Amino acid sequence: MGYAGKLDLKLKAQSLRRKGFSVKEIQRKLEVSRSSVSLWVRDIQLSKKQLERLYLNKKTGALRGSIIGAKKKQKEREELTRRLIIKGKEEVGDISSRDRFIAGIAMYFAEGDKRDGSVSFCNTDSAAVRFMVNWIREFCSPPEEKLRGALYIHDDLDEKKAKKYWSKLTGIPLTQFTKSYIAKNNPNRSRKKKHIYGVFRVRISSTILHRKLMGWINKVLEVK
Repeated sequence: MGYAGKLDLKLKAQSLRRKGFSVKEIQRKLEVSRSSVSLWVRDIQLSKKQLERLYLNKKTGALRGSIIGAKKKQKEREELTRRLIIKGKEEVGDISSRDRFIAGIAMYFAEGDKRDGSVSFCNTDSAAVRFMVNWIREFCSPPEEKLRGALYIHDDLDEKKAKKYWSKLTGIPLTQFTKSYIAKNNPNRSRKKKHIYGVFRVRISSTILHRKLMGWINKVLEVK
């Protein structure tokens, strides 16, 4: 490129700079090196308003980049989680009746009532509750009319809606639900995730069944 051509580019660069364009923007428009643009416009003073625009553009660009980077990382985490869940399911494989039997014993040991007199399991997780109610039906074989449902819920939540939810999930009729325990909500206490359906408890009054279940637990715990 000759001298006249470089002079023309220099003048254009200076004109753009006076209008408040950044060095990077001028470089992109004129398709020249950044070092050349910096040299041509170094003596041009920008107004306060122009400087604020360049600063905001820089901050916006950095923010946009960080958002894009965060979304990319989130997508990668979600994909990794999805693959690990699939791998975990594959490692477990098919589950036999005995597998379910032992799994239920372990779950009862973790979350079930150990006091003598009744078999009782409570949780907020719908999958855990559904599994255990089905487990009780399959391996404890209680009469359906013996199954009792109960609810622990805060007073700022919908008790009626929650009872219908758990009744549909477990197949236990609302007529077999005992009186709910309504807890006073503390507005000053922040709960990150409020259980909108409360805590559900399934219970069967049977000392014989409870002692038998304790025997199952003791046998599983003997495993070395």
